[in-house]
Amino acid sequence: MALTEKDKEFLQTLKQLMESHDLGVELRSARPSYMVLRGTYGERVHRAFRVSRQGVRWRFWRLFNEVYVSAFETIVFIETAFGPQLREHAIRISKERRALRQERQPVFQSADSLRSEAALAGTGEERK
Repeated sequence: MALTEKDKEFLQTLKQLMESHDLGVELRSARPSYMVLRGTYGERVHRAFRVSRQGVRWRFWRLFNEVYVSAFETIVFIETAFGPQLREHAIRISKERRALRQERQPVFQSADSLRSEAALAGTGEERK
């Protein structure tokens, strides 16, 4: 499952909040275990994520307990069948793919600049 732009923004924001010790991740023992986001969901966290507390919890659950754990389940399944000798190949390929995606990723443009470019394109003028 590929990460969306919102997922990437969420992870970057989460990393900053974890580094400032506003939020943390804990493991809950159950069968199976799962990860929870701990910390005070104050105004700073709300402003950082720009979503409700429920939205933060939902995205955290999806990314950490579904996407991330599922990726490892797949790895364990494949390595159980074929052994770990292919791991280095997979890591190399994944790093190459990520580098290619970063090279192709367009530079961020605001909605205002995109609208003005679209308006200019409609008039046949060039943007200066």
